Amino acid sequence: MADQTEETKSTNKNKRTLIIAVIALLLIVNGVVYYMDYREKQELKAEINSKNTELLETYEKLTQISSELDRKIQEIEALGGDVAELQQAKAELEAEKEQLTRSASIAQRRYGEIREKVQGYETLLKQKDVELTRLRALSDSLYAENTNLKTTQNKLSDSISLITEKRAELQKKVNVASRLKAENIKVLAVNKRGKEREGEFRDRQVEQLKVTFNLADNPVAPIESKDILLRIIDPDGNVLFDVATGSGTMMINKREEFYTARQEILFDNTRQQLTFMYEKESDYEDGTYQVELYAEGYLIGTEKFTVK
Repeated sequence: MADQTEETKSTNKNKRTLIIAVIALLLIVNGVVYYMDYREKQELKAEINSKNTELLETYEKLTQISSELDRKIQEIEALGGDVAELQQAKAELEAEKEQLTRSASIAQRRYGEIREKVQGYETLLKQKDVELTRLRALSDSLYAENTNLKTTQNKLSDSISLITEKRAELQKKVNVASRLKAENIKVLAVNKRGKEREGEFRDRQVEQLKVTFNLADNPVAPIESKDILLRIIDPDGNVLFDVATGSGTMMINKREEFYTARQEILFDNTRQQLTFMYEKESDYEDGTYQVELYAEGYLIGTEKFTVK
């Protein structure tokens, strides 16, 4: 009976040992499984973080390239270059950025393709750098040429201005040279019997005033119609004026002045002689009178006579 009890105790002890061993083994297995699972999760997490970092770096790279494309487009447009290719690349790049901001699965699937395109965008930028260098050189050349052209144009303008000025000056000299000149001016008093007196005379001896002169030779003056105006100015400085006898007004030194008589002639440069006959309705005051002859607004001759 005592042996049986010892045997039973031994069997129970073995069972407990086995159970403890099994439990320990299960704990070990569970620990290993848990460790493997934990390690796998950590590795997966690290891989995801790595992928996310790469995606973020790629997105930032695309953003930088987008900004660079904008600068290239603006500069090439300013230089007159073709920006169609750059604008198309810009549109595609913005689409790639949009895809990277979508769900992780789409981003992961497209990452490889987008990564390869980044290199293509960078290559395009380098090519455009070469084109920009060429365009800048061309722009500098055109600017230099334009500057030279403006300098030449300014010199030409100065020359034209000088020629115009000299031409105007020459024309002014020609105009002055072409002015008529009255020569051999005589003022005669004609009485009622037709007798003429020159120089000094009395009022009763003056039925008419006769002014004669000839136009000097002037090869510069054109042969054309001319208006010759006569002004007779009394001792008080007043112009003898009578509309009924053909008097009127004229411009002298930009002022309107009276004239005594007028006649239109054809100047033919033959030293032609002209005569004015003026009959005054009232008496002549004593004193010295001034006779002035005008053509085209300028004075061509003067003479005096005295009434005593």
